Amino acid sequence: MRIPLSLLASLGILAGIVFAADAPATKLADTTAPKPAAPKRPDPILPTPTAANVAYGKHPKQVLHFWKAESDKPTPLLFYIHGGGWTGGNRTSVAGLLPTMLKAGISVVSIEYRFIPEATADGEKPPVSGPLHDAARALQFVRSKAEEWNIDKARIGASGSSAGACSSLWLAFHNDLADPKSSDPVARESTRLWCAAVTGAQTTLDPKQMKEWTPNSRYGGHAFGFAGDKEEKLSQFDEFLAKRDTILPWIAEYSPYALVTPDDPPIYLIYKAQPALGQDQKDPTHTSNFGVKLQEHCKANGVECELVYPGAPGVKHATVQDYLIEKLKAGR
Repeated sequence: MRIPLSLLASLGILAGIVFAADAPATKLADTTAPKPAAPKRPDPILPTPTAANVAYGKHPKQVLHFWKAESDKPTPLLFYIHGGGWTGGNRTSVAGLLPTMLKAGISVVSIEYRFIPEATADGEKPPVSGPLHDAARALQFVRSKAEEWNIDKARIGASGSSAGACSSLWLAFHNDLADPKSSDPVARESTRLWCAAVTGAQTTLDPKQMKEWTPNSRYGGHAFGFAGDKEEKLSQFDEFLAKRDTILPWIAEYSPYALVTPDDPPIYLIYKAQPALGQDQKDPTHTSNFGVKLQEHCKANGVECELVYPGAPGVKHATVQDYLIEKLKAGR
């Protein structure tokens, strides 16, 4: 099955993806007059949640919405993490998935989390540990609500776009963060997933890999606290790459690619353009080069990974929705 360009183009609308929000600027400042800001798109209108603004932590951003699918039996759950470069966006981008999931009998959670500046202010090192560990804590909290919310705590699939996709893959590949000896019942819950289906994912946070796969890469330095140096004419990505060797333990802990092991759940990746490894990309932050390399790595480790882009071979599921419904509703 090959996916036509028209269908791939429509997926960005269905998933509520605004990739531009996911690429913090890395260009050096210039002296030209700034262009007027484009009008902000209104947030999608969501159906009333079953439980709204439920706190899973103490920070004001550590909240989630929950929509309960009608069922006499515990339902699977979509755990949605919005994109925005870990610096913007909000949970309303679940709008494109929400009706289809609920109709299929899959409950939905969409979370908010601390952005890079908020995590930095809280002393998180590296800053990306803030949004990633917030996602893990939210997942544990949701599992702690399984009986009350009628959720099958085993069948939880994550989804999101761009930075939300990267966060979803981090959860999918990371070892279980549950602490069975904790006095906190939430912390005793698992962070493992049944599956993940993501859009426009950055699959590595290693600048060396990014540069090799896509020479005009420019994303990711902010996740580790790099801001560049205007006086030295150094972009944040240039600093990220130059100082890579100083943060190798962080890359090993927070880059999804580095965490893949044979016991990981199945993964679905979808992108809007064809890959071209080793070549500059129109959108290097969301290039399917990321997907090609992760799929190779997953196959080498025995992890199921379906990759979709215009003209991709061997496609079994045309959309994130199709994949999630099949995986989450399949018989045990």
